[in-house]
Amino acid sequence: MTDFPALSPEFLSQPAAERLEPGAMSSHPPRILLLYGSLRERSFSRLVTEEAARILQSLGAETRIFDPHGLPLPDGAGADHPKVQELRALSMWSEGQVWCSPERHGAITGVMKSQIDWIPLELGSVRPTQGRTLAVMQVSGGSQSFNAVNTLRLLGRWMRMITIPNQSSVAMAWKEFGEDDRMKPSAYYDRVVDVMEELVKFTLLTRDRADYLVDRYSERKASGRVSEVATLVAEAMRT
Repeated sequence: MTDFPALSPEFLSQPAAERLEPGAMSSHPPRILLLYGSLRERSFSRLVTEEAARILQSLGAETRIFDPHGLPLPDGAGADHPKVQELRALSMWSEGQVWCSPERHGAITGVMKSQIDWIPLELGSVRPTQGRTLAVMQVSGGSQSFNAVNTLRLLGRWMRMITIPNQSSVAMAWKEFGEDDRMKPSAYYDRVVDVMEELVKFTLLTRDRADYLVDRYSERKASGRVSEVATLVAEAMRT
C-alpha cells in the first residue's frame, strides 16, 4: 500500500462538537485527489486533470493524481490488489476530489467508472468518500455536452460527497492544448480555474465539519445514538 497519511481513528471517534472547537480546526493545505478516465497515451482528460492540479497547487492545495493504468476491473481481482490499495489509500487521504471523464457514447468511460466502483462506501467504520468535496469535469471530442458531468454528479451523490455547484465541460478538447500539452488561454481554461477555486473554498469551509454535515438521524437511530427526546420529537413530527 502506498504510504499516504490516513485519518486518525482517535480523531474520528471524537464527538462532532469537540472537532468544531477552534483549536481542532485544520491548518494544513487542502488535500485533493484527482481522477481521470482515459488510458490513451495523449489523454485529454489527463491533460485537463494535470492542468487542474497545477491550479490547485497555486491556490495552496496539496494534490495527488491517481494513474488508472493497471487497475483491474471491479471484481476482477481482490481488494488486496496493489492498485486498488493505492486508490483507496488516496481516497482516505483526500479531503476533496476532482473527477474528470471523457464523454464516450453519451456517458462516462469504463475507466472512470471502475475507479469509482473500487472505492467502497465503507471500509470498516470509516467511509472513504462521505463528506469529502467533489468537483466534476468532462472533455469531449465534439460539441459541448454535459452528459458525463451529470453522471458524475449522480455518482458523487451516491458516494455521499459534497459536490460543488460549478463544473467544467471542455468541447473539442484536442483544440485546447498546445504541443507542450498545456491548456491554451480560453473561456474553457477560465472555467477550470473557477471550478478549482470553488472546490478549494468548499473544502476549507467543510472539511472540519464533514462528519456533522452528513450525520443522519436514521443512522443514529439504528446505532442507538438517538436520545429519547429526539425519538419523541421525530414521532411528533410524523403524527
